[in-house]
Amino acid sequence: MEDILIHAKDLWCSYEEEENSVPVLRGISVDIRRGEYVAILGHNGSGKSTFAKLLNGILIPQSGELTVAGTDLASPDLTDDDIFALRRQVGMVFQNPDNQLVATIVEDDVAFGPENLGVPSAEIRRRVDEALATVGMSKYAKHEPHRLSGGQKQRVAIAGLIAMMPTCMIFDESTAMLDPAGRREVIETFEKLNKEQGITVLTITHYMSEAARADRVIVIDDGRILADGTPREIFADAERLVAAGLDVPQCTALIHALREKGVALEGEPVTLEECADLICRALEGKNG
Repeated sequence: MEDILIHAKDLWCSYEEEENSVPVLRGISVDIRRGEYVAILGHNGSGKSTFAKLLNGILIPQSGELTVAGTDLASPDLTDDDIFALRRQVGMVFQNPDNQLVATIVEDDVAFGPENLGVPSAEIRRRVDEALATVGMSKYAKHEPHRLSGGQKQRVAIAGLIAMMPTCMIFDESTAMLDPAGRREVIETFEKLNKEQGITVLTITHYMSEAARADRVIVIDDGRILADGTPREIFADAERLVAAGLDVPQCTALIHALREKGVALEGEPVTLEECADLICRALEGKNG
């Protein structure tokens, strides 16, 4: 269990509405290892964002087991100090970058988190410089955040998290408000963090093409885990995803449509490159 960063078993969570308790998560059980790159999918209201907020101590479970980075979040003895310690290891980046920026200068914003942790000034300077370099924003260190593009703002928010040196980063619909260029910038940033620094990355998303780039995909449907596997395994069952109110990557949909038209295609591509390669090989075989 040493390499398990997140352990959930029979996890339940509800929001109180007047006198009625509405279950949002209904008995989720899952383990996520250190260094994994996981995409979590689900339709609106499925419970995926609630699950993310539980992992950071923003919400507390009603019942079940939940241990994150060694902190028992289901313990009745959980303290504010425990949650503070957890958030030093597990950070979150939310949907709207404008809600996450607190300073009037980029480098001051990135320094905000380490300053609150009591990190010495010289170490803060080093962390800020390294974090901005990691997300490709060094030349904007003296800029005003409100003058940046959406993708740049989100990268600054990520830099602020990197400067706190977490072991896990959770991106809760962090690309939802960005244009395609900004979305690509942010995705490439957290892929880099995962591959080069070994940071555990969880991205909660409704973009199938984004999920296809992860190592593992977890699908939550009406508060329960519907599927858990590699992108190839998950997207091969297009009917189950559609029944859960989700799409499949465009390339996967294209391959399925061609098969329905009688085109013989072997394999389950999840990226544009794989899709193009599969179609080219099919054409070569037909012409050969």
